[in-house]
Amino acid sequence: MTGTAALVTVIVLTLVFDYTNGFHDAANAIASAVSTRALTLRAALVLAAVMNLAGALLSTGIAATVAKGIIDVPAGPDALTVVFAALLGAITWNLITWYFGLPSSSSHSLIGGMVGAALAAASTVHWAGIAEKVLIPMVASPLLGLGLGYLAMVAALWLLRRANPHRSGRVFRRFQIVSASALALGHGLQDAQKGMGVIVLALVAAGEQSTFSVPLWVTLACAGALSLGTYSGGLRIMRTLGRRVFPLDPPHGFVAESVASSVLYVTAFAVKAPISTTHVITAAIMGVGATRRLSAVRWGIARDIVLGWVLTFPAAAAVAAAVYLVADLIT
Repeated sequence: MTGTAALVTVIVLTLVFDYTNGFHDAANAIASAVSTRALTLRAALVLAAVMNLAGALLSTGIAATVAKGIIDVPAGPDALTVVFAALLGAITWNLITWYFGLPSSSSHSLIGGMVGAALAAASTVHWAGIAEKVLIPMVASPLLGLGLGYLAMVAALWLLRRANPHRSGRVFRRFQIVSASALALGHGLQDAQKGMGVIVLALVAAGEQSTFSVPLWVTLACAGALSLGTYSGGLRIMRTLGRRVFPLDPPHGFVAESVASSVLYVTAFAVKAPISTTHVITAAIMGVGATRRLSAVRWGIARDIVLGWVLTFPAAAAVAAAVYLVADLIT
C-alpha cells in the first residue's frame, strides 16, 4: 500500500478503531453508575462522551509509546500494509468480543494486532518495550485494581459502620457522578492516545513527518472519534460489568470507580504505559465485591472475562497476520 490514498485509508481505519473502542469501552466508566441508578443511561452516555473528549486532550505520552515503542514498520510499500493489517485485526477482535458481551481490552487488541502484522512482515518487534510497557502493566494493573478495590472498600465500610444505609446510599449515589466522570476522563486519557500513536506511526511510515510528535489535528480527530463511539454506548458489556460480575450498590460503585480512575491517571502520567481501562475497572469491581463475601462475586463470569483477556493478544495478532499475508498477496 502506497500513496496518499493508502495513508488516508489507514487514518480513516484508525478513527473507526477509536470509534469501536469508545463504543466497546463506554461501559467501563458508566456501567456501575447506571446500574445503581445514580445516572440515567442517556445522561451517563453524554457525560462519558464529554469526559472522554476532555481526557483525550490532556497528554500524548502514551501515543509516543505506541508509535515508536512496540514495532518498527518495514521500509517501502509494506509499511502502511502493516499498520492497515494491525488495525483490521484489532477492530475484528473488538467486534467479536462486543458481540459476545465480553469486556476485553481494546488496547491489547491493538498491540496484539501490531505485533501480529509486524511478525508476518518479518519486521522488528520491540519485545523488551512490550514487556515493560504492555505485559507487566497488563498483569500489574488488574492486580492493583483488585487489591486496592478490596482495601478501599474495607476502609469505606469501617467508616460507614454507624451510618444509616439508606442515607449513605443516597449520598454515594451523588458521589458516583463524580467518580464516573473521573473514570471516563481516565478512559479518554488512556485510550485516545493509542489511536494517535497509530496515526503518527503511519505518518512517519509514509514520509509525511520525521518525528513521533502528535499533530493537533490528530489529537482532535482521535478524541472526536472516541467520544462519538462512547456516546453510541455498549449495552451488552455494560450489563456484564454492572450486574453479572457483582450486583453493585452506590458505595461499592463509587469505590470501584475511584480506585480504577486513580490507577489510570498514575499509569498515564507517571509510567506512560497503555493499560486497559477494562481490566482495571473489572478487577476493581471484583475487589469491592469480595468484601461482602467471596461467593458474592460471580467468579464463573469473572473466569470468562479473564479468558477473554488472555485470548485478546494472540487472537488479534493472528487476525492481523492473516490480513497482512492476504494484502501482501493481492498488492
